[in-house]
Formats: sequence, structure tokens, C-alpha cells
Amino acid sequence: MKKKLVVLTGAGMSAESGIKTFRDTGGLWEEYDVMEVASIDGWRRNPTLMTEFYNQRRAQLEHAQPNRGHVALAELEEMFDVRIVTQNVDNLHERAGSTHVLHLHGELTKVRSVLDESKVQDIGYRKMEPGEKGPDGAPLRPHIVWFGEAVPLIGEAAHLVREADIFAVIGTSLNVYPAAGLVGDLRPGRPAFLIDPNEVAMTLPGFTIIREGAAKGVDTMREHLLKLI
Repeated sequence: MKKKLVVLTGAGMSAESGIKTFRDTGGLWEEYDVMEVASIDGWRRNPTLMTEFYNQRRAQLEHAQPNRGHVALAELEEMFDVRIVTQNVDNLHERAGSTHVLHLHGELTKVRSVLDESKVQDIGYRKMEPGEKGPDGAPLRPHIVWFGEAVPLIGEAAHLVREADIFAVIGTSLNVYPAAGLVGDLRPGRPAFLIDPNEVAMTLPGFTIIREGAAKGVDTMREHLLKLI
């Protein structure tokens, strides 16, 4: 039976694919204040602005490509039962070939009813019109978990981490909760890795630290993992 490798990924995972992160630009995201375009209060104030913002992100994503880090994680499925928990809303893990991806913060290529969050539809990379309505007659909104909203899949993510034989954290500052708290669900004694060229927000005793970007760092981690099979 393959060992279960659970991987938590953040914005740094996709940075080398050209997907920008607001944390690298002083709280701005594509020159917008993040609370104006990534919070439930921002949506209530100006849904038209937020609709257009996510239309732009979707158009950007259409032309982005998975980087070597995404591909290397997909290749690890040959040797491990790989489960990815991502804070990213892009689909680059799936496009690289990963088959088990849990999106904590939603998915950019999907929208949902404002009245019933279970009514989700895939719109690919097309624009969503301001005020556009879904099959239930209710307005649609991006299928994104914004600041100020609960994270519905955090319990499932915590369960995955508790089941992990091996754990890895890639490209996340470990500043955003509840995702950062997943580190505390790891069982003692399990091999664990951190891949990030920058310092993170918490001390991680017992972790093997790989100070590289995702594209190179996953291949470095692979060398360590081969010794654990």
C-alpha cells in the first residue's frame, strides 16, 4: 500500500506560473486593496467591481501554465497516495495531472448561487456578467471563500492531515487561518517538509526545510521521499 503524502500549498506554489499574490505587494492584488476584492464586505459594497476583478483573474489563469512544481507533485502519485490541500483558487494542480485536490478557498473557474452555496457551476474561463443569474433565479457570485467567511472544507482538510504518513507545506506564509492551523493536526513523528524560499510565520520543529521555490523544491523533496518508500 502506498504511503499517504498530504501536501498543503499556497500562493508560492503558483508564483512561478505567473499567478500573483497580494502578500508580495504590500496588501495590494493587481493594484487593488485586497479587502475590496477578497472579502464578503467588499462584495456587499461593490459586487460589480468584484465580478470584474475575478473575470480578470480567470482570463489570466487561462493563459497560465503549471510549473515544474505542479508537474512533479502529480508525478509523485506513481509512488505515493498524494492528497493536495490548496489555498489557491487556480486549477494548475489539476491541469498538471494531480487527481486528488481539495480547494480550501474555492475555485476560480466556478460560480455559485448567492442563496444556495451547494448550487455550483463550472464556467471555465468565460466572463461572468454583473448581476448574472443561475438556474435557480438567484444572482451568481464567484465560488471563492473570502475574508470574513467560514471555510467549509477545513474539517476535511484536517482529517487528511491527521491521516498523513508524510506531510509537506509548499509556498505558503502560514499567516492565513484556519489553513495555517492544519500544521497542528499532523501526528507526532511523521516526516514533514517545508518548501519556501522565504521565512514563514511559525516555527516548525522536526520539519526538513528546503529553501527553494516550488519548481525546484519539489524535485529536491522527491530525493528525500525516495528514502521513505
